[in-house]
Amino acid sequence: MKSSGNHNTSCKVPAHVAVIMDGNGRWAKARGYERTAGHVAGVDAVRYVIEAASGLGVKYLTLYAFSTENWNRPAEEVEALLHLIVVSLERETPDLVRNNVRLNVIGDIDRLTDESRESLRRSLDATSRCTGLQVNLALSYSSRWEITRAARRMAEMALEGKIRPEDIDENLVASQMTTASMPDPDLLIRTGGDSRISNFLLWQIAYSELYFSPKYWPEFTGDDFVAAVEEFTGRERRFGMTSEQVSACAPNNTNTLQQ
Repeated sequence: MKSSGNHNTSCKVPAHVAVIMDGNGRWAKARGYERTAGHVAGVDAVRYVIEAASGLGVKYLTLYAFSTENWNRPAEEVEALLHLIVVSLERETPDLVRNNVRLNVIGDIDRLTDESRESLRRSLDATSRCTGLQVNLALSYSSRWEITRAARRMAEMALEGKIRPEDIDENLVASQMTTASMPDPDLLIRTGGDSRISNFLLWQIAYSELYFSPKYWPEFTGDDFVAAVEEFTGRERRFGMTSEQVSACAPNNTNTLQQ
């Protein structure tokens, strides 16, 4: 990653960063292009952010690539988006493997086209032995879908006699989420100038720090990602406690920014 600044701080790096990649269509419209051109340009931003996250030592990066609500967009845009996913995966997977980046997917992928699912399967298989940064693509995903799915699964478990109503607690609910195998996001970044969550990881971001960038996603660079992480490291996360309590029980986190 080419950096324009000197990031020589030493502070805690978030283990998990989630990103709402917003503004592709508006970026294209502002330049007189078709909306799909913005999605194509956004692929480069994904590459830069993956490189930056990997370089900082982030363990998990979850990218909101295609929401359940995106199915309501014009059919030609949806078709172009799904085709772009296929093309991008085929082009980027060799670099992911070389950089030891593992790919994962969360969402209702049964709704995707056969072509998209097959491309995803090939990329997941190719990166399955990578041990570095894990990139989670949220495809055909919404948090309400995920929570509804979790409730349905627990209801089925209760009907089968595997659990009782009193067994349902936060840990059980969390175990039914698509992110059950990873820590909750420490930091949520949204580009595009809007300040909302848009049905993304609502259960998981209960205590996440939020960072809103005015830049459209195709304009967002690796340096912008580093800047968001650096701002995050300067915040105090209290989790309902007082500052004094946080200072007294601060975790020993050796994951630091080394730039």
